[in-house]
Amino acid sequence: MRPQLLLLALFALPAAVLADFRAGTALVDVTPETLPVLVNGGMVSRSVDKVKSRLHARAFAFSDGRERLAIVIVDTCMLPRTLVDEAKALAAERTGIPRDRILISATHTHTAPSAMGCLGTDADPAYVPFIRGKLVEAVAQALAALAPARIGFARADAADFTALRHWIRRPDRLAADPFGNPTVRANMHAARNWDDVTGEGGPEDPELSLISIQTRDGRPLGVLANFSMHYFGDSLLSADYFGLFAEGLAQRLAPGGGCLAAMSHGCSGDIWRVDYRVPEKDRPKPTLEQYAAGLVAIAAQALARVEHRADATLAMAERRMTLRYRTPDAQRLEWAQRVVAAMGNRLPVTQPEIYAREQLYLHERKQTEIVVQALRLGDIAIATTPCETYAITGLKLKAASPREKTMVIELANGGDGYIPPPEHHLFGGYNTWAARSAGLEVSAEPRITQAAIELLEQVTGQPRRSWELPPGPAAAVLRQTGPTAWWRLDEFAGPIAVDASGRHRDAFYEPAVTFYLEGPHSGKLTAAGAVNRAAHFAGGRLRARLPDLGPQHTVSLWIWNGMPDGAREVAGWFYSRDHDHGLSGAGEHLGLAGQGPHAGRLVFQRGPAATARLTGRTAVPRWTWRHVALVRDAGTVRVYLDGELELEDAAAAGSVADTMFGGRSDNDSNWEGRLDEVAVFPRVLDVSEIRRLALR
Repeated sequence: MRPQLLLLALFALPAAVLADFRAGTALVDVTPETLPVLVNGGMVSRSVDKVKSRLHARAFAFSDGRERLAIVIVDTCMLPRTLVDEAKALAAERTGIPRDRILISATHTHTAPSAMGCLGTDADPAYVPFIRGKLVEAVAQALAALAPARIGFARADAADFTALRHWIRRPDRLAADPFGNPTVRANMHAARNWDDVTGEGGPEDPELSLISIQTRDGRPLGVLANFSMHYFGDSLLSADYFGLFAEGLAQRLAPGGGCLAAMSHGCSGDIWRVDYRVPEKDRPKPTLEQYAAGLVAIAAQALARVEHRADATLAMAERRMTLRYRTPDAQRLEWAQRVVAAMGNRLPVTQPEIYAREQLYLHERKQTEIVVQALRLGDIAIATTPCETYAITGLKLKAASPREKTMVIELANGGDGYIPPPEHHLFGGYNTWAARSAGLEVSAEPRITQAAIELLEQVTGQPRRSWELPPGPAAAVLRQTGPTAWWRLDEFAGPIAVDASGRHRDAFYEPAVTFYLEGPHSGKLTAAGAVNRAAHFAGGRLRARLPDLGPQHTVSLWIWNGMPDGAREVAGWFYSRDHDHGLSGAGEHLGLAGQGPHAGRLVFQRGPAATARLTGRTAVPRWTWRHVALVRDAGTVRVYLDGELELEDAAAAGSVADTMFGGRSDNDSNWEGRLDEVAVFPRVLDVSEIRRLALR
């Protein structure tokens, strides 16, 4: 063939056919050479002078013949963007790889030298230049090791190794913040005492995802793992479970050496290893070594099923964004200045002192620049956030990603603190207290999420996926029964609750609701698609207007009560039809009794008088799903629990259009717990239909 024709033929080939996929790895020791060193990850400053396990930077480099990328996972708690940018610039100068083609992420071990000042701990001045040089070395070594390779993806369910640590507190059990205000409605580890809490603050992400790299002849070359679990906890200087997992998996895959494994940090801001839903006496209590070994076993089993490909092409994109800090107002600033002045030259040792000093940092800086990235390795996508990100944010990114095989790495290219979803700022807690550890603007989470999704669209050349949960058993029955309005309550965020009936009667969440919790009949949890999801109400309500709902109708919903017996007279009202902010003679309200001999039983109130309440016969256990149906048949109301008649009342039908779920019309004793699959029918359902809705 003539050279001109050969060139034309090559241009006509798909890019994947032309790809020359190559990969390289590097392992660089970043254990400090001089001890003691400052260690961050706690509230107050501390130093450590002994090493339990070596710390490393684990680097992966990729090339497709046209594009080169590098990923570095380093055993440290956090890295400031300025330090990362300096390392990238030096690596670019040394290797020629563009700075925006390098991803550097912290594992978030809390037992590593302080590379970033935060709360009561400053950065270790001797360690910062040391680790900067080691990051450059890791990138250079991985690029120098590029060799023909192939790549694949695996995922596994590791639900037994992760759980929610962020729980909603009872409204009468608020805790104080460092500024002296009773604002803490939710906080980490609050469920150590079940009597203090109503339920988890969000979902978990149980997916262990794995990018597998092999030589062309099938020998293990590297594995980049990702998991949403904050840290295990260790003593002295230690790489925590991240390092043990990496060493254990590499040894298992290639006992003779030659394979590099790394555990990157998934979205773990509200995640830890202890499942507080299990009584303390029944919880497994693995050692750090046992925990890491368990994850290694799951990963090895998943990797055995991977299909690899050698025709992967690469793409990477980066966006730099300026975000505001939540700076102190004049009163808080004056308080902070007084507290810091009284400290003199010493470091802070109490929470008020720590957060007073943080106010001065935020006041001085006002705003910061953050980095968001997306990568594509063949048919695999990676999104990053520079923050301690909640699990729900990772689930949002995986659900929207154009590629089904998507990994989300947090604390990448910076250490910009917690970014709770906006609704969580109302709940307070350490993860919202303004500081370098949690100081970004309230809108940071949705802004970063959207930026990451847009970058995923850019590197894949495909639009985001429109996420819709598959119907579970309850939803399937509802669809067949034909409600006139139906809210699945499976949204990632408010304020709109979409009407699944197709009649466009969307409802609206008030503030103080959190989203995407596990719902009834959920089946096995998976990363982005549990069978069913539900909303958790913590003072807010779901509001709808149903002006055409006649004197004959049925309301169906699933309830999950979070309040313990005895906490208050009414555990919570979950259905109310009346004028907002008041109680009228035309209103009707349905909830659970909270105290006395009727605690946990359904309670129905017609009109404003509490003396007119009727109660059911059956107690509803806390933290369990139950189906409730209220049937209005002109002058008669019948209420069913799990398909059985609980109470009946002769009461005239009102005609108020305002309808609330998750609270009463006057906001008294609003629901504290979850609701799901709320549906309204413009007719009287018979007992057989109600039992079908209750999945009986």
